Amino acid sequence: MRFRRLPWDESRVLVSSMAGDWMVMPRAEFERVVEGTVAREEALFADLEARHLVMADPAISTLAPLLSQYRTRKAYIERGPCLHIFVVSLRCHHTCAYCQVSRQPVGETTFDLTPEDARHAVDRLFEWPAPDLTVEFQGGEPLLHFERVRTLTKAITERNRSEKRNLRFVIASTLHDLTDDQLAFMRDHRFELSTSLDGPEWLHNANRPRPERDSYRRTIEGIERGRKMLGEHAVSALTTLTRRSLDAPVEIVDEYRKLGFHSISLRPLSPYGFARKTEARTGYSIDDFLRFYRSALDHLLAVNRDGYFMEETYGRLLLSQLFTPFAHGYVDLRSPTGAGLGAVVYDYDGLVYPSDEARMLASMGDRSFALGHVDETVATWLASPVMQKVLEAGVAEALPTCADCAYVPFCGADPIDHYARQGDTIGHRPTSDFCRKQMGLFDLLLRRWEQGTQEEREILEGWAIRSTRREPVGEAA
Repeated sequence: MRFRRLPWDESRVLVSSMAGDWMVMPRAEFERVVEGTVAREEALFADLEARHLVMADPAISTLAPLLSQYRTRKAYIERGPCLHIFVVSLRCHHTCAYCQVSRQPVGETTFDLTPEDARHAVDRLFEWPAPDLTVEFQGGEPLLHFERVRTLTKAITERNRSEKRNLRFVIASTLHDLTDDQLAFMRDHRFELSTSLDGPEWLHNANRPRPERDSYRRTIEGIERGRKMLGEHAVSALTTLTRRSLDAPVEIVDEYRKLGFHSISLRPLSPYGFARKTEARTGYSIDDFLRFYRSALDHLLAVNRDGYFMEETYGRLLLSQLFTPFAHGYVDLRSPTGAGLGAVVYDYDGLVYPSDEARMLASMGDRSFALGHVDETVATWLASPVMQKVLEAGVAEALPTCADCAYVPFCGADPIDHYARQGDTIGHRPTSDFCRKQMGLFDLLLRRWEQGTQEEREILEGWAIRSTRREPVGEAA
């Protein structure tokens, strides 16, 4: 049993089991449980036992139900990485201040994935055991090297005739300058498109500038063309929040509604690439982000009450951890960590990383988390000192402070994020921005659910149930 004092109600605590059962109870009753003075005949004892929070008699009780539930929640471990990111080029026509990678000029082809490295990457892809493979093409701007996207897709599809995996192709792109030929190819191979839309025109153009000052217009045109060719549900978008974004939670949500989206992803800035260099100008505190999220969530609930379904992607994932026993396997919410076990990145230069964040660190000159090269075997990567370092800090239940946190059954370890922010894969959890964000969001969502109307509860529970049926598309460029 782990517990957390509720910041909005000092008289109660949240308690959770190792398998993810939880309940909110008065502190006085919790103290009786700790002291061992709750009688077996009490309804409280039966409730606690049903949630695997206490055991009546170890000599006659069985752990089978608890272990079965635990296996269900951790089922993603057996599959191996399902998300495989191919960085086909670092070229990009944007100059975003919050860019997380080292973008390169449009004409600089030395930062393109070579044919030889691409062939090796395909071989490595099928060495993994996962029956479901999501192949995501990233950049830079992958459309600027679409021929490599095309050849990789064909090679993977051909190889899969004998491998018989379930393939899913995603391209993370600005969607600018899409050609009819590219869209026809994507349609034939059932691509999904993931793009970035930071909000209304004034905000998007400010966050994602182009010399022509037409970033928003080009993005909207790309969304419309993608939907027309691939279908309404084949195009998703997410927003990256800069300091100027925090003043517009309602406007950002309304922009997504206006464009017919039923999902929005509200992402805080990451400590990588140009985002680190421009932090003084574009950054903000976790408390500022949580205040923004609270306002955006309130508006999202109002939009849903008005009859228009719209969910916040990350909130949906957290709610599914709380309200369902199943594992969606989202990389950032895994323990053991999803780095290298849930995702793999094949970079433009042939180096391989256990996560996109590790690749971003490399773009800043720190290749501490490079697993190896695409011409080496997967077994070599997994046995590397780098992977051992990741795994040593990759089990949240064994980390200082996390081990005692009531939210740990629903959370992840994320050692690379802690390394990027604090210079250590374990980090100092009490001052960790990752932990403050996670606990802040869990607190916010749980409080909103508990204090909301019946209709609002049903809306939030509906988000959670949807999460068990669909996995999120990866990050856009």
